[in-house]
Amino acid sequence: MTGTLLLRGMLVGLVAGLLCFGFLKIAGEPAVDSAIAFEARTAEAHEHAPAGATAAHEHADDEDGHELVSRPVQAGVGLLTGVVVFASSLGGLFALTFAFVHGRFGDSGPRVTAAFIAIAGFVSVGLVPFLKYPANPPAVGDPSTLGMRTSLYFAMIAISLAAMIGTALLQRHLSSRMSVWNASVVAALGYIVVMIVVAVGLPGVNEVPEQFPAVVLWQFRLSSIGAQLLMWTTIGLLFGLLTERAAETGMRRAPLRTSTV
Repeated sequence: MTGTLLLRGMLVGLVAGLLCFGFLKIAGEPAVDSAIAFEARTAEAHEHAPAGATAAHEHADDEDGHELVSRPVQAGVGLLTGVVVFASSLGGLFALTFAFVHGRFGDSGPRVTAAFIAIAGFVSVGLVPFLKYPANPPAVGDPSTLGMRTSLYFAMIAISLAAMIGTALLQRHLSSRMSVWNASVVAALGYIVVMIVVAVGLPGVNEVPEQFPAVVLWQFRLSSIGAQLLMWTTIGLLFGLLTERAAETGMRRAPLRTSTV
């Protein structure tokens, strides 16, 4: 049973990855091209600057100054591979989570359970970390702080995910003492308070150049969070639909097997 759910989750993730690839090609790549053009103009300005003014400039290519991967490959096969692999892996993790959660938090059907997992996953893994550490396009960010910024981002994801799991456990515990609605509201407020405290406690990162176009920055960030929303929504809805249909098919076949015994 778990193996079937895992395979279904990975296939659903594959579909979600393909949809996200199309979305990012349309909504995200123009912003990336604009950011790269800005970076090229900045590098050219540094080259024509007086001696000593370029000491802090770092090139993101290899030691010889050549591109490691061409831009068409990055925007095509590279983007497709990265998004599809990530989405398929996420679909597999989604299926394993569904197998563990389904039936433990009430009598909700597969669609409802999958929808709740998708909402909780998007909020805890996508939205909340994004609000503290939003995605940045090329030319934004100091290369020397990349490791620190990456560590902070993944720490935010880990804390948010742990807090969301705690929220689910708290909701289940409170449901025995109050209505499901009130228990859900109290648990959700607890998650919000915890994440506000965490967001305030973690250091902020703001390395956007003053001359960087605000429109390009927000177009890139909106496409980034939009792709995550599309991915979680597709996985949640499609996985719930297929799982519910599989369950209904199994129930219809059970009386037939019984009658032939």
